[in-house]
Amino acid sequence: MAEDELLKRITTNPDIFGGKPIIRGRRLAVEHVLGMLAAGDDVNTMLEGYPWLEREDVLASLAYAHRLVGHERVEPRVA
Repeated sequence: MAEDELLKRITTNPDIFGGKPIIRGRRLAVEHVLGMLAAGDDVNTMLEGYPWLEREDVLASLAYAHRLVGHERVEPRVA
């Protein structure tokens, strides 16, 4: 699935988590998915914990993070 298609799975709703990016309108924040991955959870464990979650949702979270980091500006540190 192309990145643009994956990113359609990431939505926002001001009534859910104050408008943070979420997975397909559900009460699961992209931040939480990324946190689980960072903690070492694998995709299959996540899919077991959230039966409605799909592998593409996890990939969409990674694609979203990639886009955000790709637009960061890094300032050189002055000693």
